[in-house]
Amino acid sequence: MSIAEEIVNKHRIEKETYRGTDPKVFIIWLLAISSCMFFAGLTSAYIVRKAEGNWLEFDLPTMFTVSTVIIIISSVSMQLSYYYTKKDNINLSQLFTATTLFLGGLFLYTQFLSFKEIYNYDYRIVFGGKQSNPSGSFLYVLALSHGVHILLGLIFLLITLVLTILNQVHSKEMLWMKISTTFWHFIGGLWIYLFIFLVFNHL
Repeated sequence: MSIAEEIVNKHRIEKETYRGTDPKVFIIWLLAISSCMFFAGLTSAYIVRKAEGNWLEFDLPTMFTVSTVIIIISSVSMQLSYYYTKKDNINLSQLFTATTLFLGGLFLYTQFLSFKEIYNYDYRIVFGGKQSNPSGSFLYVLALSHGVHILLGLIFLLITLVLTILNQVHSKEMLWMKISTTFWHFIGGLWIYLFIFLVFNHL
């Protein structure tokens, strides 16, 4: 192997290594880890506070189930977007990214309907004030905190969709698609965890 070929190969390896540890990807993983710690702390505090008493028992909003179905479908559409991007089928990539974006917005809407539902209970579940109860307050904090993550995920999706339209996301440039897919699957899994946690620990 000539010296020129060795230099080219070395440059290619260094470039691939850099791409594998891109700062944006590192930040996403750091965000995911810190979010896991945050929600682990919240759910632990939930269990401890419930054990202390003065805990209002009420049914979880039915729209939470609808939200869960939507987030699962959105993860499937996001994975399809990733798959078709790798295949350079940009039309389908854009279609499924836009579908995920729509489903993410629909998820937030069903969350809004969920809070509207529990507020209209006979005993009105509110976040704070004299009529509030720790069980309702925790429910609001958990769902709203996750909602912030959904909003961030929607921003990533929108950036990815725009870059795809501009032909800056394709099989040879997958960074933003990887970021969006990784983060969207994470917040989807996070909601499923919260939903299961609330089902088994709410009452």
